Amino acid sequence: MTYSNSNSHFSRFSSHRSTSSSRTKQGFLASVQESMNHALLARSLAFNLTLSHRTAQTHIIDPVHDCLELLDDTLEMLSHITKMRDNMSSNDEEDVHTWLSATLTNQDTCEQSLQEKSNSYKNGFTMDFAARNLSGLLTNSLKLFVSVRSKRRNLLSDRHESFPRFVPSSEERRLLEASVEDLKVDAVVALDGSGTHKTVGEALLAASLASSGGRTVIHLKAGTHNEIIRIPTKQKNVMLVGDGKGKTIIVGSRSNRGGYSTYQTATVAAMGEGFIARDITFVNNAGPKSEQAVALRVGADKSVVYRCSVEGYQDSLYTHSKRQFYRETDITGTVDFIFGDSTVVFQSCNIVARKPLPGQKNFVTAQGRISSDQNTGISIINCKITAETMTYLGRPWKAYSRTVVMQSYLGGMIHPSGWSPWSGEFGLKTLFYGEFKNSGPGSSVSGRVKWAGYHPSLTVTEAEKFTVASFINGDMWLPSTGVSFDSGLVK
Repeated sequence: MTYSNSNSHFSRFSSHRSTSSSRTKQGFLASVQESMNHALLARSLAFNLTLSHRTAQTHIIDPVHDCLELLDDTLEMLSHITKMRDNMSSNDEEDVHTWLSATLTNQDTCEQSLQEKSNSYKNGFTMDFAARNLSGLLTNSLKLFVSVRSKRRNLLSDRHESFPRFVPSSEERRLLEASVEDLKVDAVVALDGSGTHKTVGEALLAASLASSGGRTVIHLKAGTHNEIIRIPTKQKNVMLVGDGKGKTIIVGSRSNRGGYSTYQTATVAAMGEGFIARDITFVNNAGPKSEQAVALRVGADKSVVYRCSVEGYQDSLYTHSKRQFYRETDITGTVDFIFGDSTVVFQSCNIVARKPLPGQKNFVTAQGRISSDQNTGISIINCKITAETMTYLGRPWKAYSRTVVMQSYLGGMIHPSGWSPWSGEFGLKTLFYGEFKNSGPGSSVSGRVKWAGYHPSLTVTEAEKFTVASFINGDMWLPSTGVSFDSGLVK
């Protein structure tokens, strides 16, 4: 496949350097196309397997369905990249890095679901082989992209690139701060029948059929909504707005012990770009003995969760993939209760580790970065972290796990060592854990772990890499949501 270089950033430089860079970029684009071709084949396989496995035997969703959903998401992201070709700006590069990182996460999640349910699904090996093959191709695409970007940055090291700040309209600025009465609501969900729909699922279906491509605002009136909610990749810019924490409550009870993959246990799951949730409590009430039981799973790029509450035990909040922002949100749980492989910032949130089962340890985070080339990680800034029992800040779910806790209050039940191994020496040299100017009785780093990948006192320069502006490129998209946010470190 031949690509024109007439508009390439690289064509501005000397012919030798330009030719070398162009070849590298052509190799990257070819690798993306190859990944896309294999993803199409894997999706076809997954679709056929789900068809053959539809029997009357179970109410449980088989794990290949997870792979099918994730492959649809991957194909959309790869398609976006191939359409960009040479017309890729600096801001586009941030998108591409996020999308390629997410495609790897998707494949890892597919493999995880297959492994979790390997005893109950006879065709798992066939799908697992296809998933692993695609993972290798996507890893190569990501590595080539990072190489191309690094060369481009070196060539531009003496040039200034401007990043235009997005200025939202007054209507957009009011989106997250306006009262429900002042919002342009597309649907009202009320349990007593006083709204346009009685369930969120009905409202989402109606919105998808009537979609004009703009934002869809669904108001969930106060009450306890016992419902499993799915917002797919293709349903973008959905906003769920409730009447307040503890007033509008969405409850589910799916769990891993109950027969579901971790991915499918979520009470609410959002994959469509631009997802916003405000003034809602998300609950998984499966209980502490049910193992993995997700209350909220988000894989939506440029998503915002504001003034919400996420309640569960193990794996309460699954920040699955892509760029996410949480503000003034309460998150409670026990084991790994904030986990996933997104690029996420938590700001001004209240994070509480509740009492686990006897003999069980608590871990606030379990970040799942699987490649050093991914731009993913968890950044906790200006939050309050407390616990009812001795609790660790995190442990490395995957080899390149990356988490920072900065300018936050750490309660007295945070373990003096701060962080815990996952298993033996796994990931201890390749992870990146850091702390920066925390306060409170649990903030002392004198007794912290001595791992090669742990940084007890980040420098200002290092810390700034994990701010809203730098880590999730938030200055470019958060203003359109109207959410309050601190772009840099808290002054």
